[in-house]
Amino acid sequence: MSDRNDEQGSVADAVTDAEATSDTEGGNSADSGAQPDAGLDAEGSISRPADERPPYVESTIIMTTVRVIAPFVLTLGLFVMFHGASSAGGGFQGGVIAATTVVMLGFAFGIEPIASHLRNEQLALLVLSGVGTFLLIGLGGYLVGGNFLQVSGYETLFHHGSKYSIELVEVGIGVVVSGVITGLFFLLGTGVDVDDEDDADSEGDG
Repeated sequence: MSDRNDEQGSVADAVTDAEATSDTEGGNSADSGAQPDAGLDAEGSISRPADERPPYVESTIIMTTVRVIAPFVLTLGLFVMFHGASSAGGGFQGGVIAATTVVMLGFAFGIEPIASHLRNEQLALLVLSGVGTFLLIGLGGYLVGGNFLQVSGYETLFHHGSKYSIELVEVGIGVVVSGVITGLFFLLGTGVDVDDEDDADSEGDG
């Protein structure tokens, strides 16, 4: 009778050990199956589907603060652009400061809502207007008997012509810089839906 009980106990122990082994193997296989996803997340790609982007959380303090200081930051950017010819500053610095206004609005009110008001076409038009202003002043130097961007010839047309022409050049550069930085900010903040681009490419090939 005791031998039979010992045999039953050993069988029960063997069954328990087998179940524990199967559970351990199942957990390892599940972990190994999750590793590819972790590897994919660690690639550092800027393309993120819309449903995987972190939700935007509003902050009353940040929104109120940005509402107050954003106009002053934009004014400072314009001031730096216009006064770059005669004081510290310039188009590059002023363009970065002006683009900071858009960055602050994106952090306070959400990047996608701000990006919906400043579409790619509008940013492209902004950049082209800056390039056009720069080329207009630069090529105008030939019309006043000088060389490219030789603004001293504008003095023959109107008083302080060189000063105003340099300021227009700085504004053109600032507009280009602010437009490019804003576009890059929207690209990094909203991401690129790779699936949509692949579908568009496949439809174009078809």
